[in-house]
Amino acid sequence: MTYSTYNPYDFANRRHIGPSPSEMEAMLQALGVASLEELIDQTVPQGIRQDKPLSWAPLSEGEMLAHLRKAAGGNKVLTSLIGQGYYGTVTPPAIQRNVLENPGWYTAYTPYQPEIAQGRLEALLNFQTMVADLTGLPIANASLLDESTACAEAMVMAKRVAKSKAAAFFVDENCHPQNIAVMQTRAAPLGIKVVVGRPDALDPAAVFGAIFQYPGTYGDVVDYTGSITALHEAKAVAILATDLLALTMLREPGAMRADIAVGSAQRFGVPMGYGGPHAAFMSCRDDYKRSMPGRIVGVSIDARGNPAYRLALQTREQHIRREKATSNVCTAQALLAVMASMYAVFHGPEGLRAIAERVHGLTERLHRALRAAGAKVLTEAFFDTITVEVGVGQAGILAAARLEGLNLRRVGTDRVGISLDETCDERVCMRVLRAFGIDGVPPHRERLGFPQPMLRDVDYLTHPVFHMNRAETEMMRYMRRLADRDLALDRAMIPLGSCTMKLNAAAEMLPITWPEFANLHPFAPADQAQGYAEVIDDLAAKLCEITGYDAMSMQPNSGAQGEYAGLLTIQAWHRSRGEGARDICLIPMSAHGTNPASAQMCGMKVVAVKSAPNGDIDLDDFRDKAASAGDRLAACMITYPSTHGVFEETVREVCKITHDHGGQVYIDGANLNAMVGLVKPGEIGGDVSHLNLHKTFAIPHGGGGPGMGPIGVGAHLAPFLPGHPETGGAEGPVSAAPFGSASILLISWAYCVMMGGAGLTQATRVAILNANYIAARLKGAYEVLFMGNRGRVAHECILDTRPFAKAGITVDDIAKRLIDNGFHAPTMSWPVAGTLMVEPTESETKAEIDRFVTAMLAIRAEIAAVEAGEIDAANNPLKRAPHTVEDLVAKWDRPYSREQGCFPPASFRTDKYWPPVGRVDNVYGDRNLVCTCPPMEDYAEAAE
Repeated sequence: MTYSTYNPYDFANRRHIGPSPSEMEAMLQALGVASLEELIDQTVPQGIRQDKPLSWAPLSEGEMLAHLRKAAGGNKVLTSLIGQGYYGTVTPPAIQRNVLENPGWYTAYTPYQPEIAQGRLEALLNFQTMVADLTGLPIANASLLDESTACAEAMVMAKRVAKSKAAAFFVDENCHPQNIAVMQTRAAPLGIKVVVGRPDALDPAAVFGAIFQYPGTYGDVVDYTGSITALHEAKAVAILATDLLALTMLREPGAMRADIAVGSAQRFGVPMGYGGPHAAFMSCRDDYKRSMPGRIVGVSIDARGNPAYRLALQTREQHIRREKATSNVCTAQALLAVMASMYAVFHGPEGLRAIAERVHGLTERLHRALRAAGAKVLTEAFFDTITVEVGVGQAGILAAARLEGLNLRRVGTDRVGISLDETCDERVCMRVLRAFGIDGVPPHRERLGFPQPMLRDVDYLTHPVFHMNRAETEMMRYMRRLADRDLALDRAMIPLGSCTMKLNAAAEMLPITWPEFANLHPFAPADQAQGYAEVIDDLAAKLCEITGYDAMSMQPNSGAQGEYAGLLTIQAWHRSRGEGARDICLIPMSAHGTNPASAQMCGMKVVAVKSAPNGDIDLDDFRDKAASAGDRLAACMITYPSTHGVFEETVREVCKITHDHGGQVYIDGANLNAMVGLVKPGEIGGDVSHLNLHKTFAIPHGGGGPGMGPIGVGAHLAPFLPGHPETGGAEGPVSAAPFGSASILLISWAYCVMMGGAGLTQATRVAILNANYIAARLKGAYEVLFMGNRGRVAHECILDTRPFAKAGITVDDIAKRLIDNGFHAPTMSWPVAGTLMVEPTESETKAEIDRFVTAMLAIRAEIAAVEAGEIDAANNPLKRAPHTVEDLVAKWDRPYSREQGCFPPASFRTDKYWPPVGRVDNVYGDRNLVCTCPPMEDYAEAAE
């Protein structure tokens, strides 16, 4: 008997990589090459290719999951009452199954194309409404990375909007330690003096702003109205870092006249995950909205006048304003914001208040029990956290608590902190008491643990969406309705250039909800997180092998954070050599907008470098500007392959010029999907790179986050990687938790081990094949703007649509017409205005790529009809796209048929995707800004 050589458990070639061997053969034939290796030789310069293949063998899905199960056993999940911004929570199973574990939600992209993102935009608008209501401030954004970075963003925002000319910023010493540390990191390169002290020591005239923790890190509930009034009299800005669950009971920040509120929505149903991901939030006064960082969802209208959601005020963002942007924020935490908003919809205001009252009641009973037994409880007014002075008994009490299955917080050398949460009950309180050597049950009659005037008396979550029927059938259908409005990777290819929308395999996603990984507090003792340590260390080692770097920091929790952390690392190295005056960063004009925004955040002066006609860095201009910078040159930031989708053959020369002038080379990892297994950035001259794990290494985009942006560095930079108050290190932290959004590192680890070194390399080759196949198939219909010396693109290609402007057809028209074909548009107008950048990734099959080509060729034929005058230039399928069901059934007064408009050649007839709204009016949305849920009457009026 002859046995088959087919391996059904070959994850790389059977599950992850889209084209089959026979499909690849046909694609290679279309390209006129005999083999995939020949194509790679024509695409990737031989002088930069790595010598050795990646070393590790692959595991099957079953083997990977078994290995992770064993690693999970190395984590010891105790009931963590550490608090400090992280709390146990109950994720409603309906939300876990229908959002967190649903590819319709987690594989979507950032909603820049609003017509195909109405579902998640509504969920994010619910999040903004929830935050605005609870904080008592009118404008909220659609999430930030974590509470600590939100505090830092608020500090910098206060600097922008304050009328005070003071240079210092006051930080309440009762803020969480990680919040203080991240603000200090952010302030230093910007020349902001951070003053940490007691609120009663605040000198309002000496600062442009101040931040207070409410409730404080040790539990204290304080009325900050007096401090805020004094700040306003000095023309300074007041910020409160706060807790959403506490605000269901406590007086809201807006009632104290706070200008900005920030915090984390983690305890609204999002597991701790050893640090994340979680959705942070920010809300502010209405007149500060144009200075607010992050994305803001607003309400506009579509072509028929129906209400429609969109991202508002986008001119604030880094991809448009570059170094003048309000922030470098790119990835946020959209998926987690959706979860938190659904938690609020699921429970409603009555449910949230009941949870808060239960948590507070248990805390108050524990407080009285400890005092009755003679314990010195320092906290007088509190919500869920109390601090006890225990003197030399600290170590004994912490050890006794661990024997009871509890983690308490170590505060200084003589205090213990206790934070209760939604998962706690009376039995937990009894275990706490036993840890203190106290037997018995806490007193049963609850009292208010803070002064009556601090009790909230303003309603919240009054919109009907927070008062819907709470039956799970209704919740399930609501989440399904929203998901069905959107086009995510579970429906079609998302060919966004520089975004790498590849497969997020189900097996990679499974472990993030396992309790051993999901329920671990980020500040739990290290011996309780050995499973995480094993996975993180192994992932770091593999990423070092892939990149050619010597050390890896897993702390940055987005790509933009990685850029920022990498530049800070370079600056710290320069300071250590007595060259702290180096402050110039050379950045090509074609760079991603986060590059100049990140450099600006580090206090660097950005000097733009021209592009040559072929799209490469203009080497003469680069050489001149490096020489001009001289001993002020800190770094250059380049993307490789370039943002034009080409392997530039001058990359080593660019690195050498930088090094010759004393600078360091930052190679942006945005396009690493074209390099893995073929080229190592650390071997071609790079000193530091960030890696977008949510691109190259399979973490899903989640509709705009989460993401992870770890940085790899050469050995000389390793001592200057980000530290953290909980783990030490010479440098300050950039994120709230030591390992950023640690739980999703499991996804990238699983991807790496199932692919194996050879599988990762093959994925790179196929990504390059798919991009070149598209370029070849569209040749003649669209000009491909940039190619390498041998006529090849890397993993993406730029299609020039500017010539069609003569016929009145814009890149927007093409993007919206692709929706009718069932596709998300490629990246629009970047890095070249008026173009489309297409990146198919290795995960797409030939059939799906051919369907995309069919759509693009049909669109080109429609453009040709407009050019020839065969169809009205203002009233045609392109200008009226996308077409909705309402268009289909309404009176048809268009000079083309319903068939042509609604069922273009690439669309599915049986399974067609119908956008829920027509083309959204962006101008109307910004002129009539509404950033909370509109009243239901608006929809009724539109229906009439």
